[in-house]
Amino acid sequence: MDTIRRHILDLSRRGLLRGSTGLAALAAIGAPVREGLAQPAFRAFPFALGVASGEPAPDGFVIWTRLAPEPLAPDGGMPRRAVPVSWEIAEDEAFARIAASGSAIARPELAHAVHVEVSGLAPGRPYVYRFQAGDAASPTGRARTAPAPGAAPPRIRFAFAGCQHYEHGHFTAWRKIAEEADLDFVFHYGDYIYEYAGRQPGQRGWGPIVRSHLGEETVSLADYRLRYAQYRTDPDLQAAHAAHPFLPSYDDHEVDNNWAGPFSEEDGRGRFPVAVPPEVFALRKAAAFQAWYENMPVRRTALPRGPDITAYRRLDFGTLMRVNVLDTRQFRDDQPCGDGAKPACPEVFRAEAQMLGAAQERWLLDGMARSPARWNILAQQVPLMRRELRDGAISMDKWDAYPAARQRLLDGIAERRTPNPVVLSGDVHVALAATVRRRPEDASSAPVATEFTATSVTSEGDGAEMTRGGEEVLRRNPDIALFHARRGYCVAEATTQRLTTEFVALPFVTREGAPRETAARMVVEAGRAEVVRS
Repeated sequence: MDTIRRHILDLSRRGLLRGSTGLAALAAIGAPVREGLAQPAFRAFPFALGVASGEPAPDGFVIWTRLAPEPLAPDGGMPRRAVPVSWEIAEDEAFARIAASGSAIARPELAHAVHVEVSGLAPGRPYVYRFQAGDAASPTGRARTAPAPGAAPPRIRFAFAGCQHYEHGHFTAWRKIAEEADLDFVFHYGDYIYEYAGRQPGQRGWGPIVRSHLGEETVSLADYRLRYAQYRTDPDLQAAHAAHPFLPSYDDHEVDNNWAGPFSEEDGRGRFPVAVPPEVFALRKAAAFQAWYENMPVRRTALPRGPDITAYRRLDFGTLMRVNVLDTRQFRDDQPCGDGAKPACPEVFRAEAQMLGAAQERWLLDGMARSPARWNILAQQVPLMRRELRDGAISMDKWDAYPAARQRLLDGIAERRTPNPVVLSGDVHVALAATVRRRPEDASSAPVATEFTATSVTSEGDGAEMTRGGEEVLRRNPDIALFHARRGYCVAEATTQRLTTEFVALPFVTREGAPRETAARMVVEAGRAEVVRS
């Protein structure tokens, strides 16, 4: 408790109000269950949002649930009082060999979400878990601990996916991920929800309307809670969470499209001449981050402090892999040149440009310098690779518009001789694979990393194998070895010799039942920063 308290106080020292908020939240999640709390009687099944695990460590992981007998009703249909919840971890499906058990409090301040940080387990093995509240037992979930420090596992297998607009299609990709065998973790790169107002069939707007969002655009805490509840009622998404431990991150739509640091998309430029001031946008960020925390299987170090959150972190999987989960939204500068896709203006070339922020950038490079791992993963949100578009345009929301920040990162990797850096990304709703050179604009520069970009789960509907824009991207960017614009996800497997990424595609998402197809397999050999087709 003292360590956690110090952590929150240290991170909250910028203001008395934030410090007080951190302490109150610490008390809400950290206090032991008191004898005598009334056992609830639910009107309906309280585990309607399922269960989840995440953040695998050698001795444990996080298990999550949220009590919501009426998920789409105010407060999830729960009374505004604390409710005791018990939990069990077992070595077998029948729960005959209990490895750990305990109890927690589901509190109304956190939407009756429960985050249990389990420890004391054996490394490198699977477990099952479940919760109980009153007479109701949750579905069984499956989790896995990471290999022991210094262990040399023969392989690490993981999936990565994101961009799951509820209106644009069915979450078939998550059902297929649930069926993938022996995943050590699933990295969610972000856009878990979309903040846009609901549309009805036939209504104009971006993308197809397969099913409709409830409510208007999300602004308040109640709005975000309802939106997460709607997404989490999806059975395919629930199945994936119950099957594998997740490493969740966020991108822009968990808050507001293309937000950047303290700035809303409505920043007084271009399409939004009436700006939302940063001090007002901070209120929306605080609501969004709280709802994200409430709905993700993450550790209490990610507990928000108003509009601030620490979501970047590092996980080791023996000596085979180190995963750096990054935050490319909270600490970046506003997009240059008024955002959008266009040729670079002088603002792009500012030497002080920040994508990660100075503290996170230093933390990342320090960790890369000391890494004991064969493979070093940068699990982040937007493409790092050079991606020149039609007429020489670049996307002002991606690393291309922050070249000084990208150059500092690539120079840092090269100078530290970090073994086998591999970048994971998403956001652009197409699958990409690329070799990343130390100076991305210079075709003669030495390669220093590789990158795999997962397509969207649903966003933009069914898609196509190739588009005119994709042909242009491949023509203009010889270091990009793959472009594929169907929906899907990626599954990667690392051994000491190579890392192989399978790009899984779905031929359609606007109706259910799509088969699993392989769009491509791309390979990186250890010691060689180059992506090739298998």
